[in-house]
Amino acid sequence: MPRPALSSAIRPLRRRRSLAIATASAFAVGLALAVPTAMAQDDEEPTNLVVNGDFADGDTGWWVTENLTGEVADGEWCIDVPGDTLNPWDAIVGQDDLPLVTGESYELQFTARASTEVSVRALVQQPVDPWLTALEEFPAFTTEAQQFSYAFTASADWPDAQLAFQIGRNAEPWQFCLSEVALLTGAEPPVYDPDTGPRVRVNQVGYVLDAPKRATLVTESEEAVAWELHDADGALVAEGETVPHGPESTSGESVHVIDFSGVDTAGEGFTLTADEETSYPFAIGGTEAYADLAVDALSFYYPQRSGIAIEEEIAPGYGREAGHLDVAPNLGDGAVTCYGGACDYTLDVRGGWYDAGDHGKYVVNGGISVAQLLSIYERALHAPTGDAERLADGTLRIPEHGDGVPDVLDEARWELEFLLSMQVPAGQELAGMAHHKIHDENWTGLPLMPADDPEERFLEPPSTAATLNLAATAAQAARLFEPFDAEFAAQALEAAETAYAAALANPEVYAIDRGAGGGPYGDDDVTDEFYWAATELFLTTGEQAYADDVLASEHHEADVFSDGGFWWGSVAQLAKLDLALVPNELPGRDDVIAQVVAGADVYLAAQDASPWDLGYGADGFEWGSTSVVLNQLVVVGAAFDLTGDTSYRDGVFSGLDYILGRNALGNSYVTGYGSHYSKNQHSRWYANQLDPSLPNPPAGTLSGGPNSDTFSWDPVAQRWLTGCAPQACYIDDIGSWATNELTINWNASLSQVASFAADQSGVPEPSAPNCDVQYLINGQWATGFTAQVIVTNTGDAPLDGLALRWELPAGQTVTQFWSADLSQDGQIVSVSAVGGGHTLQSGRTFTFGFIGTKGEGETVAPASVVCTVS
Repeated sequence: MPRPALSSAIRPLRRRRSLAIATASAFAVGLALAVPTAMAQDDEEPTNLVVNGDFADGDTGWWVTENLTGEVADGEWCIDVPGDTLNPWDAIVGQDDLPLVTGESYELQFTARASTEVSVRALVQQPVDPWLTALEEFPAFTTEAQQFSYAFTASADWPDAQLAFQIGRNAEPWQFCLSEVALLTGAEPPVYDPDTGPRVRVNQVGYVLDAPKRATLVTESEEAVAWELHDADGALVAEGETVPHGPESTSGESVHVIDFSGVDTAGEGFTLTADEETSYPFAIGGTEAYADLAVDALSFYYPQRSGIAIEEEIAPGYGREAGHLDVAPNLGDGAVTCYGGACDYTLDVRGGWYDAGDHGKYVVNGGISVAQLLSIYERALHAPTGDAERLADGTLRIPEHGDGVPDVLDEARWELEFLLSMQVPAGQELAGMAHHKIHDENWTGLPLMPADDPEERFLEPPSTAATLNLAATAAQAARLFEPFDAEFAAQALEAAETAYAAALANPEVYAIDRGAGGGPYGDDDVTDEFYWAATELFLTTGEQAYADDVLASEHHEADVFSDGGFWWGSVAQLAKLDLALVPNELPGRDDVIAQVVAGADVYLAAQDASPWDLGYGADGFEWGSTSVVLNQLVVVGAAFDLTGDTSYRDGVFSGLDYILGRNALGNSYVTGYGSHYSKNQHSRWYANQLDPSLPNPPAGTLSGGPNSDTFSWDPVAQRWLTGCAPQACYIDDIGSWATNELTINWNASLSQVASFAADQSGVPEPSAPNCDVQYLINGQWATGFTAQVIVTNTGDAPLDGLALRWELPAGQTVTQFWSADLSQDGQIVSVSAVGGGHTLQSGRTFTFGFIGTKGEGETVAPASVVCTVS
């Protein structure tokens, strides 16, 4: 998860996720924000802290940057602003020495107009680095004079605060006219009143017919109340009574639960009514909406790509020039050196994904993101309900169609190749290690398209954590790409093994944070990264040395399934999930499987105790809380894959309710999904809130969500969310990076869970009760093996058109077969003519076999064999 950092440039506050900016026009984001006019407290008249705010004495008391000139006439100061300014702070009007007192409320008032429609940045801030802000707004000006008013409460004593209007970031010259400026004491504190919608909170996307269907009613009633379910035509479908829960700590509300799981009617536009409130509409049916969500969540990555022009035809509304390709004003990523001259080489690190809404690229966050995307495909190969066809070539909005490679692997490769490029070259000090990150020398502002970034870029020093991320993800990629691109798979495996050896030789090289231009992503405990990397290398190669490192890790026997789930700083769960789910012969693997299932049980128990079906948040909400919820659901879904127990599958669907609107704010945290959803995530180029010519984030973008933990560097959250209940610590504002971030790793969580959900419909059940399959490895040698498959009809009725499907473990290929027709596509083996093409009678058995090649290590059986009847 992201962490804040300080700044290092003049005037603007710059930090981990760029500038914290709020909009002027009542936030225009579906929120009701009461911003009162200044009122005297204790019958005292308010004091105006601004000197010469009516410009009666010309521009006395004010200052401007050297590139500005202006004149005062009739109480209005009109300033000529040059064009070709990239950042808001490239042109500033300001006044210093404004005294603020902790806990006191103030109101900034001013009247302004412009020669053209334009937005500027208005701040009350400290006048020195790190430029902490008490108020940060982004008023939109027109040619007609408008009055603006913003209230805020000071969180510290600042005897010398600064009022600044940052008016840069425009290609064409324009004129800014300002009048009637006041910063008044004695204001009423600002009030945040979010639009939470109906008090009946539902999954606004929809419910699956054969899964739980629950809603939450916010009400002070202590007694059960009646509820009714109506279809789109208003007809009554079902009715019942709520189950009172009472006060609930994470939401700060008193709530009831509505359970309508017994409804078996499909359709669109259903609504729930209870306590004189009617919910947003929702669907009941199959998993089609989750299939759409999985596509959108994975297609999010294409517009995040660096080093490539985003094609409008592929991503309508999101076409843009390529960023950081050594084309002015970019200084580019083609030959990047180490910050401060720390190395005597340069690396070509073009490509990869922009980490979030900034222009940095970070190996540890890229690592977990790639791993989760690769795991989506790997699950499709191994899980009984996996569907590799849903991830095939041509299924996502990316340019690599027609190459025969599953699109999810193509997208992951875009980041993988960047990760490989961050490896220190042979012959250099720390050869084989990976640089921790690459980003701008200084923070840039919002909005700023990638192609317009003028900052010089630098490699930050190598770290053990980054090196092990490279080792783990490249090793996983090697086994998945081998059927499609053996050369790339071999390159990835070589890089992985080189990185792992380098990390063993340099086990305590930690990230250095220089406090500017990029987030630190620091991690001084890399034992979990060692465990993860050794696991992926073992699963790919089967080599004993890696198995020994896995078994020797302190994490192997430990319970790693903590409340906080897995994230870039805690990756031991990733290792255990793959050890449990990917076929292998590690001694004691059954114990690992049991740990995964036990971890899922803990998450499911917490979910069952919540009136929101929320398995998280009892101890508060952290940065990226939505991804924590989703990563817990990844574990719950894995338990379903391992056991077939549908309570785990149901837990995934119930957990998605919170993400998609069944929460304290009645908000779907996924752009484009639901009636009321997040759309102003913190981003430099999805900045419609600041510049109407720019888009909102694409459909399928996850917001970080409520954060009751980190407000200190987020002035928007400080201003509006102080004292909030944990679930309510969220605001859909582009400036609130602490609650409304978008990041590649958070969307990876959404992609993984949405893909699981999509796979739960229309996929054959594993080995139906009337079809038992035994998969026996009869012999093996250095380069090959023989296998026998025995199929038995255990039912009372004959089986016609019997067929089988399984995924060969990494490195295995079918070369000869007999008594059945086998075909192999990648690692997927399909078997037709089971039973010799005839009906398999009740109680009868049919046997066939094949010879295969294999790589190093022991031959292992597939995770599951799916039996189907046409």
